[in-house]
Amino acid sequence: MSQDNADLGEKALSKVAEMGIKSQLDEVEDINVDVKTDPLKAMQGQVDAVSIQGKGMVMQEDLRVEKMRLETDSIAINPLKLAIGQIELTHPTEAKAQVILTEVDINRAFNSDYLHQKLQENLKITVDGKPVTLDAQKIEFRLPEDNKIFLEAQIVWPETGENREIAFTAEPHISSDHQQVKLDHIEYTKGEDLSSEVTDALLKQTHDLLDLSNFELEGMQLYLTELKVSPGKMTLICQAQIENFNSN
Repeated sequence: MSQDNADLGEKALSKVAEMGIKSQLDEVEDINVDVKTDPLKAMQGQVDAVSIQGKGMVMQEDLRVEKMRLETDSIAINPLKLAIGQIELTHPTEAKAQVILTEVDINRAFNSDYLHQKLQENLKITVDGKPVTLDAQKIEFRLPEDNKIFLEAQIVWPETGENREIAFTAEPHISSDHQQVKLDHIEYTKGEDLSSEVTDALLKQTHDLLDLSNFELEGMQLYLTELKVSPGKMTLICQAQIENFNSN
């Protein structure tokens, strides 16, 4: 088999996988899928490796990923599905993944209509024995230095229109189930006297936003193994369990 035919086979498989991934994203600036194999191996159900590199991928909950890279070793596929333009794994495969988020993109997600509404649901507190739903506005999320997260928000009491500010730093770490970035070691710079429920609501929203399920493509499960936070950027290093590449 000529090298040209082998290259064409890899390009065709790469295109199938690429289109399947694109179908799951709201937006994407650039995505490149590189399948390493040859047509004979593919027809026998063997693929040497798959590499996926994406930039500007808008995932669930209006969360934009600056960069994502995923690399597998050899995988087993159903050769009969290739005839109808699908890549179906016959066995789950392991992969290594890296997700890079910027503070700009996390801020955008925090202030999206969807997450604003979810945050309000968590800002129901009791004041003088009466339930009150607070309004969080102008949320600012920053990554000011290594291993540090900063959160600030204006909290509005709807009955009086009073504005109060809350701001604190926290240290990020990997949750015990390796599914979330959790925050602890809270240090207030403003609003320490506010109800602890306000802080809890902001922390919960951060944990929900930085849950790995928000970065998983269909047929994939991520496990966070390493977390790097530097000024303006957060890098999630993960192990991935892939059941399938969605290419319907």
